[in-house]
Amino acid sequence: MTFNDNARVGGNTAKRRGRNAAVVGGGAVGVGGIVVLLLSMFTGFDLGGLLGGAGGSGGGTAAEESTIANCQTGADANANDDCRLAAASLNLDQFWERELDGYRAPQLIIVDVETGTACGTASNATGPFYCPPEETVYVDPTFFGVLREQFDTTAGPLAQLYVLAHEYGHHVQQITGVFDRYPNNGSGPDSNGVRTELQADCFAGAWVADLPQQVDENGVPFMKEPTQEQIRDALAAAATVGDDNIQRQSGGTVNPESWTHGSSDQRQRWFDVGYERGASSCDTFSVSGADL
Repeated sequence: MTFNDNARVGGNTAKRRGRNAAVVGGGAVGVGGIVVLLLSMFTGFDLGGLLGGAGGSGGGTAAEESTIANCQTGADANANDDCRLAAASLNLDQFWERELDGYRAPQLIIVDVETGTACGTASNATGPFYCPPEETVYVDPTFFGVLREQFDTTAGPLAQLYVLAHEYGHHVQQITGVFDRYPNNGSGPDSNGVRTELQADCFAGAWVADLPQQVDENGVPFMKEPTQEQIRDALAAAATVGDDNIQRQSGGTVNPESWTHGSSDQRQRWFDVGYERGASSCDTFSVSGADL
């Protein structure tokens, strides 16, 4: 995804946080479209039960935070992963302020190596995730290199922003009460966990479709129209983190009863639903399991 070079992105509130936070408790237990999948693959444990907004057993001591350096224009965002994510937070907030009455922005933390959170440790090993108790999205940009290495996917700029938009989708679910209305009820292709993740994918697709309409303080569009190649890259990222693909890549058999996030086809399809029809079409909880 390409920002317009002259777009102003310096008004973002993203922060950088380093590794000097002491952590109490285990690994990341926030809601994340990718973190739970990767943790399950890397550790061999099914962490799907963490879905639904439960916090960890404690938080870390306060780490030093700073603003994202050299992040003032669209040209900066095109040149730097940290700035790209920070700049995209402006787009996401603008989109959801228009879509959702009473929207309040989450905090975006760009992780430097690792940091403690109320949901455990944030790092490139845990992947991007949303921590409901803090209403904060955590992303270590080096994670995208891990994604490319482990899953042989390009993870280009729009794919990166799809991941961020997915986590913002979880924030929308948090503030609109989705987590409370549809709590974790175990794994399976018809589970609340799968429906929650597919809805976040759908929200991400709706945001991507709206990108050319989002403008800076001077009325300059933040981004250019996404190309078909960029859309394919984002869809490939969605497919990469499908439960069935994760199971195949880890050498196991495909077992839908253990799914917590949905298949590759489902994740791509619900991204497409949002992209073609908008956020109002993303009620994954009202359709039958056969239509997910």
